[in-house]
Amino acid sequence: MTRLVQIKKGTVRRVALVEEPKLRLLDNSSSIYELAHIAIAASMKLSELVRRRAGQDTLDYNLIYSGGSEWRLLPAIDHPDEAARCMLSGTGLTHLGSARDRQSMHATTTEGLTDSMKMFRWGVDGGRPEAGQIGIPPEWFYKGTASALRAHGEPLVIPSYAEDGGEEAEIAGVYVIARDGRPYRVGMAVGNEFSDHQFEKKNYLNLAASKLRTCALGPELVLDQEFKSIPVVATIERQGKVHWTKSFRTGESEMCHSLQNIEHHHFKLEAHRRPGDVHVHFFGTDCLSFSDHIRLQDGDVMQVAAEGYGRPLRNRVRADKSAPALVTVVPLQ
Repeated sequence: MTRLVQIKKGTVRRVALVEEPKLRLLDNSSSIYELAHIAIAASMKLSELVRRRAGQDTLDYNLIYSGGSEWRLLPAIDHPDEAARCMLSGTGLTHLGSARDRQSMHATTTEGLTDSMKMFRWGVDGGRPEAGQIGIPPEWFYKGTASALRAHGEPLVIPSYAEDGGEEAEIAGVYVIARDGRPYRVGMAVGNEFSDHQFEKKNYLNLAASKLRTCALGPELVLDQEFKSIPVVATIERQGKVHWTKSFRTGESEMCHSLQNIEHHHFKLEAHRRPGDVHVHFFGTDCLSFSDHIRLQDGDVMQVAAEGYGRPLRNRVRADKSAPALVTVVPLQ
């Protein structure tokens, strides 16, 4: 497997190849975004370009990962010039457990199947079409731009206006749009999609706004990992001890929608094929600590570890406890 990280020291950015326990710096490479477009223009695999640019200099990965170095990890992808050119989005109700949790969250004693469970069943029936065919669309949501994207070691924030914050351990696909408007999958990375589940629970129509929170990606981008059946472990640490942990599997074998179907329905939209853009798309999860009645607190540490996806992603919860401030709009008359 080829695994890459983006790192930064002051104003200097570099891309490095993971060679545990070292990071091998790539020559003349400041962003994965730049490397991806070079590979596209040269009609070559990104992994081959990485091998050609692997230099002689190495860094201590342990020191950087633990935060003890001047170098710090960046998200596994970004747009190096414009954060707004990197879209964050996701697909829900892709795993059996996600449908079960959503059904439990929104069901009442007077109704049978919720809209969530109905959509999940539609996915089971039509989310894995034959080759060359188009299947039923999955649930889709928008999470913002790269201004909301955080790296390994950076905090994820529960805003003062939020009702809660909860981890969502997932794998995310990373894409760039070429000059001709064609989408290319650069690789995949472990992610924490992070949402306000308490706000969503009040009413399903709150789902869209509950997703507009910070999220995390990385630390490593995997270029050539299979997306079939991947063991994932989500962990919440509180005051230095494991407070909650659960394991599940993700990947096409564990989902009701195929990867091709998810990608088609995301990139069929012309607005999602703007040349030069970056896309980070979360593929969904099969477990939430929220479903086990865990409420994250300020200082908790969330960890997401996926087999074959490099080192775990760790982020601390930071709760903004200030009073929500009224935002007023100034009329321009």
